[in-house]
Amino acid sequence: MMSSGVDRTRELEVFRAVASAGSFSAAGRSLALTPSAVSRTLDRIEARLGARLMLRTTRALTLTAEGQAYLSAARRILADLDEAEQAIADQGAPRGRIRVSAAVSHGRLRIVPLLGEFVRRYPNIQVDVNLSDELVDVAAGQADVAIRAGPLADSGLTARRLAENGRSIVAAPDYLARRGMPGVPEDLHDHNCLNFSFRRAEPVWPFRKDGVEYALRVQGSIEANSGDTLGQLALDGVGIARVGDFSLGDAIADGRLVPLLEAFNPGDKEIFHAVFVGGAGMPARTRAFVDYLVERMAPAPGPAVPIGRTV
Repeated sequence: MMSSGVDRTRELEVFRAVASAGSFSAAGRSLALTPSAVSRTLDRIEARLGARLMLRTTRALTLTAEGQAYLSAARRILADLDEAEQAIADQGAPRGRIRVSAAVSHGRLRIVPLLGEFVRRYPNIQVDVNLSDELVDVAAGQADVAIRAGPLADSGLTARRLAENGRSIVAAPDYLARRGMPGVPEDLHDHNCLNFSFRRAEPVWPFRKDGVEYALRVQGSIEANSGDTLGQLALDGVGIARVGDFSLGDAIADGRLVPLLEAFNPGDKEIFHAVFVGGAGMPARTRAFVDYLVERMAPAPGPAVPIGRTV
């Protein structure tokens, strides 16, 4: 049982700081505590729980499985506490910090350009945007809103549909001058096809010929986890890429990229969603941000639904 003199909230803050900073000294600096005070706090938590939360060496601190679980809980509890305090101070006006996660290419081209108007509309909301192709754990409190592309895995989160995006196969004129223009999908076997290094179990591109859809295996010298990277490689004449239309910008219009095999384009669409923790306790700032994205991006806004149901 917890002793009456223990500040559990402070303990959670200290543990979160240590996990984030990776050292007692760095965590202590962020909290105005000495490294020994930080260490004693961690010892006290572990003694009360009867479990080792961190493995400590002279070079690094590593979370155990129990430590990972405790960190997720700490983040949720502290976020809930912040929200409760802000709800009292808000008096109905959205305010506070909102953490937004998006993929590099889509975030840079489609999300970031919308942020200026959003903060002008809601001057009391501070947006912390993180562009990365690594998926963050929204349920564990690593972000308040994540922009996700493609099918969504079942979870306890809520999703709002934002937009859909087609894909095109493109190459630079100088590449085509060197390697020739593919006339049918099978000609790609003789080309350097640049592909994504994630999501797909096999490096295949979809096509439709004579009304029949099929997948063609392609290969090339470079793979990447970013549409921005593949698009730049195509612009540099390295090879042929199949990327989202949103990332092409003016490259096709000004002739820097040439669309290929459009007669065989299957017209498949990638759906983008805003994913967040919904429910009655949803912060006003999160609701305001998601509603704003839907307003600016969705052609036909729909309701928020739990992931696992059709949006």
